[in-house]
This record gives sequence, C-alpha cells and structure tokens, in this order.
Amino acid sequence: MRPIGTPEQLAKRRQKALDLLKSGEAIKEIARQLGTTERSVRRWREEVKHPRKKSKRGPGKPGYLSKQQIQKLERELLKGAYAHGYAENYWTLERIGHVIWELFQVRYVPSGVWRLLTRMGWSNQRVQRLAIQRDEAVIENWKVHQLPRIKKTT
Repeated sequence: MRPIGTPEQLAKRRQKALDLLKSGEAIKEIARQLGTTERSVRRWREEVKHPRKKSKRGPGKPGYLSKQQIQKLERELLKGAYAHGYAENYWTLERIGHVIWELFQVRYVPSGVWRLLTRMGWSNQRVQRLAIQRDEAVIENWKVHQLPRIKKTT
C-alpha cells in the first residue's frame, strides 16, 4: 500500500533516512523516528548501494505496429473505404483489420483493432440514416410553432 504524502514528501523522508544512516543511527531508531518500517529503511539503503536501471518503456506487451506503421495506417484510413475496394464508404473493425493485414501482414482481432483506433484518437461514429421523405422546412416550422405550444413548462 502506498504511504500517505506527495512524491516530494516521500522523497524527502527517504533522504532523511539516508542521512541518518550515514550519521550512524540504527535502522530501528530511524524507522521509529520517520514512522516507517525497518524493511523500508533497509530497502532504501540497498537502492543507494545498487541502483536499479529504469526501464525505457512502460509496462505491458509491445504493440504489433510501430509508430510509423500506425501513421501510415491512419493515412490509408483517411483515404476512405472506397480507395480500398469497398462498395460503401464506411469502416468496420473487420475491414480495418483486413487493411492492416494487407499493409503489414499483422493479424488483429476486432477488439484489438478497436483498442488500436482508440489509441489513435479515433471514435465510434455510426452513419445517420435519414428518411427520403424528410422535409427540413416542415420540421423547422414544427419546432418553431408547434413544439413550444405543446411542450411542458415548469
């Protein structure tokens, strides 16, 4: 469990413990003064003696596509589905997965394509279907004249 305090406060506490260790103070006494465990004081001492190398990348499995490949994929998707041989100009997860396979020979399942698109900043947008009989002028007239008359007011 993470101790209470900001990272700066915790770093200050660790440094105080290290200073007390250098002055010859006992580990048990340092832990009591700082309100921590003896194990933590020993761990801080070991980290100073043998510093760990920081990892250059974050946790988790590396992605299948590099940054350059993702940029190329985005350029291809912006060309539209027509440019890739589809009859309708909209993208589905399966279609994007197929384009990824054609471009990079990397297989993605639909959920993986979705996560990739989310990382790219793309969102789910569905085609809004409008009736052929729709008359915008009549709708606007109804909103202006009829809706206020029948709308419940508080």
